[in-house]
Amino acid sequence: MSTTAQNTHVNLTSSRAFPPHAPSDPTAPHVTSAQVEIDAGHETGSLTRLWESVGYDEINWTYTPTGRHLLSTFGELTSTGYHIRPHYALCSGSGFGIPHWGNGNVYHEDADGTPYYDFTILDQAYDAIVSAGHHVLVEIGFTPRDLLPPEAAELTVTSSPTVYSAYEAGQWAYPPRDYDRWRDLIAAVAAHCLERYGAEEVDTWLWELWNEPDIFYWRGTPEQFHELYAATVEGVRSVLPSAKVGGPAVTGGGAEFLDGFLAYTNERELPLDFVSFHTKGSSFTPWRVYGPTGGEAPEKQNPSAHKMLHEVRSMLRVMAKYPAYRSLPAIIDECDAGVPAHFSFYDNANFRFQNTEYFPVFQVKLMKKLLDLSAQEGANIQQAMSWSFYFEGERFFEGTRAFLTADRLEKPLLNAYRLLAQMGQTRLEARSSAAHGVELLDQAEGRSMPEEVDVLASRDGDGRIAAALWRHTDDQYRTAEEPTPVNLTVRGLEQGSYRLSHRRIDAEHSNSHTVWQRLGSPQVPTPEQLAQIHAREGLEDLAEPATVDATAEGALELILELPLPAVSLLVLEPIR
Repeated sequence: MSTTAQNTHVNLTSSRAFPPHAPSDPTAPHVTSAQVEIDAGHETGSLTRLWESVGYDEINWTYTPTGRHLLSTFGELTSTGYHIRPHYALCSGSGFGIPHWGNGNVYHEDADGTPYYDFTILDQAYDAIVSAGHHVLVEIGFTPRDLLPPEAAELTVTSSPTVYSAYEAGQWAYPPRDYDRWRDLIAAVAAHCLERYGAEEVDTWLWELWNEPDIFYWRGTPEQFHELYAATVEGVRSVLPSAKVGGPAVTGGGAEFLDGFLAYTNERELPLDFVSFHTKGSSFTPWRVYGPTGGEAPEKQNPSAHKMLHEVRSMLRVMAKYPAYRSLPAIIDECDAGVPAHFSFYDNANFRFQNTEYFPVFQVKLMKKLLDLSAQEGANIQQAMSWSFYFEGERFFEGTRAFLTADRLEKPLLNAYRLLAQMGQTRLEARSSAAHGVELLDQAEGRSMPEEVDVLASRDGDGRIAAALWRHTDDQYRTAEEPTPVNLTVRGLEQGSYRLSHRRIDAEHSNSHTVWQRLGSPQVPTPEQLAQIHAREGLEDLAEPATVDATAEGALELILELPLPAVSLLVLEPIR
């Protein structure tokens, strides 16, 4: 890399580039009109389905009735299955699930110090994933209690009814005391999964060492982590010679750790089939306000898509320093507008967006921007995983980062994935006069992404065209009295008639949260109220399907209006 490029990289990875959250600006200008064009005759390549993956901390909720229900729901949205990545698979424990904790309880040593393995709990989790048609991203972590090193005793906690022991409080983050026993444990896990699920299924899995080793999830040195990776790969590949192995799943600020890891694997020519890292759009200050229930936030703060794109680009440019890694699959296996997942509206009112239409529109926008960024950087982003699942014991619309709330009510976020599932296999050329492109990232100067109207378009082999159009701004507190008129032109069509369907996510459509609010936000809803809320869970039509005709020149013009925030799904199906 040239000196200029190196200096640019240093500047771009500076923690000062983007603040941990974005302020609100009630004076920011609105988009008053937009011209959108889709060229149905210009395919730009396969549409990478970044969104077909989810992860979460609470591995022991994977196999609860509600966990299985949610996995089945995702199974209806894919033809190939999602990758599912739960934390804490190798931690010790009873299998009792609580927020931000879990355990597979695999590794044990008998009274003589001889290792043995128990897959009872881990099987339940992986069985639930595979039976729903999905595939495991095996997050290989963390250190079992019987493999703790002596220095783990340095971490002590004050005993209380809400703290089990120092192990749950973070001893699991220490490096294992014996890397040979660790290697054998990983080999045993791989062998067991091969026997239980078969070579064809396990060949789809990804094997990733650890999680966010650049922060408190790893209490060792980078050098110890590098050595652990070598032992881990040896264990996996001893059983599965073609297994896809990778890491290191660093945070959005972990570029230096990632660089050191890639330098190590590159120098030693260790197997590395993918590179993983994370990004978060906001970290609210304070996370917890400890104010009155339902109180306002002390300061209006917001997620920032710019911050996320900046962090992802920084990681891609670290990968690009190594020719062997530039085009490797990049797995963003935590890719979220806010952190942490289990904090809610009741902790800080800025988490309100996780209940509303803002969130699904943000998610659709983000997927498109990541696709654009991947192309711009000559990279290969394959997954952008939402770290979201569900939480046992929630109040209705608690406001956590989850797809479901109480009574298995589907939050608006889930409809973003229903919408994205309708996108075709091939991406089409599409542009908007009011888009804010990724090429403007260097001009952001730390600001969040402003209001825009943008589009993602696709087609299938049968000529079906699906396009997502949205109006959004990163400022969750910014709304507009008037919708934005959008003139949409589709070119490159075959002459003839098409069936047009128009689905919408906004405050009035595909939005169970709005219905709940209008019913008075009941925490003890009646059966009739629950029925009303459940009735508005899915992806709803904005209008009845209609027949439209393309001109002899293969063009079609449509006019629609987008409130703020909103995303529309337009589908054109040839009538033959």
